Amino acid sequence: MRTPSLAALVDALLDGERPAPVVAAGEPVLRRPLPPYEGELGADRLARLVAAMRETLHAAPGVGLAAPQIGIPLRLAVIEDPAEVPAEVAEARERVPQPFRVLVNPRYEALGPGRAAFFEGCLSVPGWQAVTVRHRTVRLRAQDEQGRESDEEFTGWPARIVQHETDHLDGRLYLDIAETRSLSSTAAVLGHWNQPTPEAAARALGFDLPGGGAGAEA
Repeated sequence: MRTPSLAALVDALLDGERPAPVVAAGEPVLRRPLPPYEGELGADRLARLVAAMRETLHAAPGVGLAAPQIGIPLRLAVIEDPAEVPAEVAEARERVPQPFRVLVNPRYEALGPGRAAFFEGCLSVPGWQAVTVRHRTVRLRAQDEQGRESDEEFTGWPARIVQHETDHLDGRLYLDIAETRSLSSTAAVLGHWNQPTPEAAARALGFDLPGGGAGAEA
């Protein structure tokens, strides 16, 4: 059977349910490393897809969404984080507001040895969170929807978001690198492990922390 083109997949999504439903773990599209986007959709179709992704992100709600999470095999993600959390949480997790932005062909590299461990969730793995160790600071190179290049450093929670979303575009889920002994239902996280850092969870559930500290979903 002939595989639909990227444009046909996007058109079908744009003509379908809104907000677009999020694809759950187990769907092959979430495990496919994606090639660079090279303008196959054109400016208008890409802009409409970005708008649909933003709508889904807000409805979920989440702080990041990659195109494969709505079934589109495209190296594209969007992020936005109002960081509406208590001050002690924001300080512990280095969580600061992030404006809406579009990441086309993002790629990151670690800057320095710093690592941070916090509970992390994913819209494609609903109902669960796990402590995940990530680089504290990364350099992110990407384009926006107009093709303009960016080269930025992200630290703390913003760095976690861009790593999580870029990993989606390489066919990785956060569970691939999470501390499996920490895996907890969202209800358990809210009931037991809703502290700014996961030290109490580590002691009670029996896993080690490299340092650092429950999380929004992306």
